[in-house]
Amino acid sequence: MHLPPLASSVFVVALGALSALPLGGAAAAQERGVLGWGRLLTNDAIGDGKDRWRTGSYVLSYLRGPDWNGSLPATPGQILEFRFRLETIAPADLVTPNPLDRRYVGALSLGLHTHFEAAGLEASVGADAVIVGPQTGISSLHGDLHDLLGLPTPNVFGGQIGDEVFLTVTAEVGRTLTLGPNSTFRPFLEAQAGAETLVRVGGDFTFGQFTTGALMLRDTSTGQRYRGVAGSGSEGLSLIMGGDIAEVYDSEYFLAGDAITPSDTRKRLRAGLHWQGAQSEVFYGLTWLSEEFDQQPDDQIVGSINLRLQF
Repeated sequence: MHLPPLASSVFVVALGALSALPLGGAAAAQERGVLGWGRLLTNDAIGDGKDRWRTGSYVLSYLRGPDWNGSLPATPGQILEFRFRLETIAPADLVTPNPLDRRYVGALSLGLHTHFEAAGLEASVGADAVIVGPQTGISSLHGDLHDLLGLPTPNVFGGQIGDEVFLTVTAEVGRTLTLGPNSTFRPFLEAQAGAETLVRVGGDFTFGQFTTGALMLRDTSTGQRYRGVAGSGSEGLSLIMGGDIAEVYDSEYFLAGDAITPSDTRKRLRAGLHWQGAQSEVFYGLTWLSEEFDQQPDDQIVGSINLRLQF
């Protein structure tokens, strides 16, 4: 695997930060408390309505650390994010798949990430164990749901990506730039190696109070940002828009002997609305995803939702 110099530099920082995690010791661990929970559900049923390709995912993040004051600490390891994620990737036709379509993937990942500030940049680094194949039970659950709903039985599970575990390291650096009283732009650079190896560059605009004083996390498949730790809590609507482009070097979700060719680049465009009430909040976003392999006949749009309702 060969990465460009910029990505290699990011990974040096990531590995250094990860190696520093134990330095806090027992005292630091005792000072940590629960900072918050983050979650995001994504599915093409609430996007373009078609059951195909990056068809669905769910991420749940649990964050611990010292009391949150609205800014990142200077030391990695003080804030820890424990991340659980499920994802299904599927061909366009689950019953009679086209031989020039991608294989089914059921992926479950468990990870540890840390968030901090370095040289004036907002940084996050972490590692996930990405577990794929029938061992996850995702394909079995998918088939049971089809049976329960009276849908045709999928015929793609036998050819799915087999049982594997991929250690995946991810690092992101960004900087939040203030554009006005309630508007920001945050350019970022991300590098990832493992289940999929890529370098991504992009940016996100926020108009409103959605990110003010909050610890924001990024969803893997869509790039949508979701709140892990609440910020100002100001009531009202916020608009979020962003996009990025990735250079892809390798993906374990494609097999070398298959008739399809993975794309070298991927593009994403996203937008979302966040409503914050006195006790509840709702987020809904749409993400356009470009083709991930050369034979993919179309792009796709997936929807993401997050509800925090208190009565």
